[in-house]
Amino acid sequence: MRSETAPVVDGGTAPGADGAAVPLLIRGGRPYGEDVMDLLLVDGRIESVGTDLEAPAGVEIVEADGCIVLPGLVDLHTHLREPGGEEAETVETGTRAAARGGFTAVHAMANTMPVADTAGVVEQVARRGESAGWCAVRPVGAVTVGLAGERLAELDAMANSRAQVRVFSDDGKCVHDPVLMRRALEYVKSFDGVIAQHAQDPRLTEGAQMHEGVVSAELGLSGWPAVAEESIIARDVLLAHHVGSRLHVCHLSTAGSVDIVRWAKQRGIAVTAEVTPHHLLLTDETVRRFDPVFKVNPPLRTAEDVEAVREGLADGTIDIVATDHAPHPRDAKDREWDQAAMGMTGLETALSLVQHTMVDPGRLTWRDVARVLSEKPAEIGRDADQGRPLAPGAPAHLLVWDPRPVRPADPAEHASRGRNSPFAGLDLPGTNRLTVLAGRATVRDGVVVVR
Repeated sequence: MRSETAPVVDGGTAPGADGAAVPLLIRGGRPYGEDVMDLLLVDGRIESVGTDLEAPAGVEIVEADGCIVLPGLVDLHTHLREPGGEEAETVETGTRAAARGGFTAVHAMANTMPVADTAGVVEQVARRGESAGWCAVRPVGAVTVGLAGERLAELDAMANSRAQVRVFSDDGKCVHDPVLMRRALEYVKSFDGVIAQHAQDPRLTEGAQMHEGVVSAELGLSGWPAVAEESIIARDVLLAHHVGSRLHVCHLSTAGSVDIVRWAKQRGIAVTAEVTPHHLLLTDETVRRFDPVFKVNPPLRTAEDVEAVREGLADGTIDIVATDHAPHPRDAKDREWDQAAMGMTGLETALSLVQHTMVDPGRLTWRDVARVLSEKPAEIGRDADQGRPLAPGAPAHLLVWDPRPVRPADPAEHASRGRNSPFAGLDLPGTNRLTVLAGRATVRDGVVVVR
């Protein structure tokens, strides 16, 4: 099913088209879930924040009673698949999905075809993001040529390109060679870049199909031990400390990994970490269904691991939530478990899952949500235009979220081309009333707006 069938309303010109955005007055919302305030957006910026703001002539009024107003979400880990994987996703469809989820910026991973390991490819991805206009697209550059783990890619050329890449990752593959990892960490220091590591020892996970534990033993599936993740993180935080560089840990998933990152931060090592929404909720028990929609890398872990990553996110050990949005064509998932592709979609369910797992139980406030889904991802990615406070003068990138509705998730409604969401039928809270990018509404009540 193609995303062109997703809800879209035509309003005249694309979001990125020339011309001034219509002023917006968001009335009666609660910025960060706190006091009721109005926000006036003019010429792509927040003009004023206060109570009972006057509506200038020609302003469009959005009633936001009972809704939470947040800075636009920023995803540090998105697979847009283009170039080369357009049957799964394109920059156009992926950024529409992002906008529906409340994101105003995404960082597009490098495992495309061709791999984003040169200035030319990352500039192509950035241009396509600008053309689509649904959210800002920041390309992630590969660490090694072709993700092969043999020699460094053109890090400096990508950093100094028009795309201004600051995040580099071989995500999908681990930079396993410690010498190469050290060199990468040293290299990115010169332009304040960060290496985002996919922590997976390939020797310990060869042929692995799911988390190694009681369930894998009962099902007779090859196990993926937690130590395969933890050993790489331990090595890399020590390398980052040794060279004085920044390390980011992708999709952390085990209790031991949380402990290692906590230990490193206590010693002042420059490490940040992310957790995915699905690792905040799902466990390896779901694999008993043998439904490949639950097959993902890293694998779903135990209930004890889920509790540990929730605690790590709540206490700040884990810095951010990142979706690892990984769409696949239907035929790549509709196979026997051992042949099916790994990955789940996530852009359009992320905020609901964070509300469900962290906000509603009282572990995070809405201001915390702004930190882990907007402010800190923008900081790690060195994206100065995103994740800004909801204050006068800031760029008008924001969303209006109604936390009250609860309804079953339906991937058939998603704007993404991928339908491989593990949350189909699960009752999830909240709905996106409005996404605003540079003062322009890109989504209204879940519907993508084509101006």
